[in-house]
Amino acid sequence: MSKIMRLIVLLCAMLCSQTICAQNAHRRTLGIDEMFRLADENSQRIKTFVTGTETAAEAVRAAKAQRLPDMDVSASASYLGNGRVWNRGFRNGQNVPIPHFGNSFSLQASQVIYAGGAINSGIALAELGEQMANLDLQKNRQEVRFLLIGYYLNIYQLNNQEQVFKNNIELTKMVIANMVSRHKEGAALKNDITRYELQLEQLNLQLAKVQDARQIMNHQMVTTLHLPENTEIIPDSTLLSKTVIPQTENKWQALATEYNVGVEQAELSVNINKQKLKLERSSQLPNLALIAENHLNGPITIEIPAIDKNFNYWFVGVGLKYNISSLFKNNKKISAAKLSVRRAEEEHSLVLEQIENAVHASYIDLKTAYTELQTCLKSTELADENYKIASNRYENELALLTELLDAANMKLDADLGLVNARINLVYNHYKMKYITHTL
Repeated sequence: MSKIMRLIVLLCAMLCSQTICAQNAHRRTLGIDEMFRLADENSQRIKTFVTGTETAAEAVRAAKAQRLPDMDVSASASYLGNGRVWNRGFRNGQNVPIPHFGNSFSLQASQVIYAGGAINSGIALAELGEQMANLDLQKNRQEVRFLLIGYYLNIYQLNNQEQVFKNNIELTKMVIANMVSRHKEGAALKNDITRYELQLEQLNLQLAKVQDARQIMNHQMVTTLHLPENTEIIPDSTLLSKTVIPQTENKWQALATEYNVGVEQAELSVNINKQKLKLERSSQLPNLALIAENHLNGPITIEIPAIDKNFNYWFVGVGLKYNISSLFKNNKKISAAKLSVRRAEEEHSLVLEQIENAVHASYIDLKTAYTELQTCLKSTELADENYKIASNRYENELALLTELLDAANMKLDADLGLVNARINLVYNHYKMKYITHTL
């Protein structure tokens, strides 16, 4: 088989493969609420944070277990060698026989009564850590949703751009057909047809680029949602027809203060550092515990000769422990903990400022998007009217081809601008909801 034939066979196989894939593609209309639900269920990124919350919950249970009593059991068996006794000057030594089998068993139990607040502070820190893990999950969920909103609106935008290009391609083909008829009648130049055919090729190229970009965006969204690879996502066609209800900036600011996870995390960070300060201070306080022990040892070697018997004794009591060195060793740690509290409080104030600025900027962008949409609506209306006038003038030989081309380009730009403006308004609305974490 020649190289040319092999190339032809390969190209045919590729075309057939693409055709089969296109036929096997599963088209799925997806609304935003359903998309969020699928993300919560399938997103690998969210799953990692869910595991983080489970780990934090287990850490709380481990911290609470420190309140339980401590119990130790030990047992041993040993071989004892004979003893030897000297006088005080290490003279006149003599061997002392000792029973060679030795055994030891002990049971020790203690219950902390007071530890300077260390146990309670440890539990509080673990609980605050669990709250932080839950906030991390919420924040991550908002980030994943906003990422998907970007994919979703891009697909929507590319679909609309594709339709705009197709409409303009059909319009251009009609104009070319009309020109061909007029050329046969001697009323149009061949050069005019060539120029419009060139424009048709450019439109086809732009259409191919849009379709390729949509395929890339669809793959990213399918991967994020863990849908079958052959799924083709179709956005909800009613999305742009839904009215975006305007709200005042003060309303958005209030929502951000109440729901933004960053604010809650900053507040929680202050509480965590306060608990760490308590934990450092607890090291300068005494520890008090109930203790109980039971011992069984043999043989009794404190007597000479040794007594080959088991000796059992037990006791209960109260134990007090105080680390005096903490009075001069932990001062620096306590000072560092105080500074950490102050820094956390300052970071909390900074977060409030940053979110306030972000909400203000996004609110201005949202207002601009409203204005842009109104402008694009008027521009599209004027561009359509201008194209109709230019088309009629050209058909009546009252205008040059360049005027018709300019009118067609203006119409294309206006149509694309309107699509982009509608998408931009919806995007800025969801961006505001993302900043306030109300997605």
